[in-house]
Amino acid sequence: MSSAATQVAPTAAPVRSPGYYVRRRLLQNRPAMAGLAFILVCALVAVLGYWVLPDNSPSANNSLVQLQKEAPGFRATILRLPLAADSARTASDNPLLTWWQGRAPRFREVPIGGYEFRGDSLQTTPYQNHSALADKAQGYSLVEVAGRSGSAAELRRIVEQERISGRTYWLGTDKAGRDELSRLLLGTRVSLGIGLVAVLISLALGMLIGAVAGYVGGWVDSLLLGLMTVVWSIPGIMLVIAISLALDSKGVWTSFVAVGLTMWVDVARVVRGQMLSLREKTFVEAGRVLGLPQSRLIARHLLPNMTGPLIVIATSNFAAAILLEAGLSFLGLGVQPPAPSWGLMVNEGFQLLGTTAGLWLTLLPGLAISLLVLSFNLLGNGLRDAYDPKTPLNS
Repeated sequence: MSSAATQVAPTAAPVRSPGYYVRRRLLQNRPAMAGLAFILVCALVAVLGYWVLPDNSPSANNSLVQLQKEAPGFRATILRLPLAADSARTASDNPLLTWWQGRAPRFREVPIGGYEFRGDSLQTTPYQNHSALADKAQGYSLVEVAGRSGSAAELRRIVEQERISGRTYWLGTDKAGRDELSRLLLGTRVSLGIGLVAVLISLALGMLIGAVAGYVGGWVDSLLLGLMTVVWSIPGIMLVIAISLALDSKGVWTSFVAVGLTMWVDVARVVRGQMLSLREKTFVEAGRVLGLPQSRLIARHLLPNMTGPLIVIATSNFAAAILLEAGLSFLGLGVQPPAPSWGLMVNEGFQLLGTTAGLWLTLLPGLAISLLVLSFNLLGNGLRDAYDPKTPLNS
């Protein structure tokens, strides 16, 4: 038998789904993966919330007046005084407010310059800095500070181990004495939250209007296209301000809804264009012949073919929503204090630009906004290339 006859026929290449090649192209795009990694880290910080904050106490949203405008990296000694039972109960009456602002506070934190024990009392010297007047020395009962009764030696041990601690403020504090790093981390909740809600609203409204305009056509298409053109011609920030004023309220959810209602035009135009090209395809004609209702044709057969463009535009809208929210909060029309919004933090730092702390208070939240928006833009560009079959695959 000849050697040629013993040769094994080459195996056929495995059949891969289009999604496999989309994932391969996306994984090979390093800038897009770097942006995705940063977005995932921010999402994890937003979900964990107060559990990952360096200062997970009430001072993340409220002030320690004596520590205002401190430079990054300074360290302070903090005395934790138990709150009265009625005060703690009042803080946790509203479950939604408690979830948003963090755990119900059980302690009041006071910065001190030093301390000593005198019998059954604790004597503290006030914390002094350049921006606060010197307070008088304070005396506290050991039972009051420890929150329980016991011998003097046992109460001193509890106070030293559980009530007095040192804390480093790595990024300093703002003008109200709040930890800047904790507020930066907590601000990811607002930025990612408003981006998510705005994208969901824009996708739902844009897909509905765009699908109807592109599939039905005729005077319906002309009417809806005119509506898109009118909304498109209005600057986004002006439209958000108008919607906020029309809703006659300020706050987190008002900003979410207002931003979402201004971003549906991009989605609607993309869906309309795709629908105009797909409605004449053979599978659509077959569905009509079979008597399928128009709503099923659009929802089950046409819209799934637009997954790629919709994902790309959703990432772009996510970045645009973050910028819009930051602009609204900077102008005082978005998230209201003491909620930690990056745009509001930029505004607070901008008012102190003449001071050394003002540079940090403006630069840090501005840098956070820029990095998050850049990450979404990089991811959007990577998804656009991944869904393009002409993009080459590295072996």
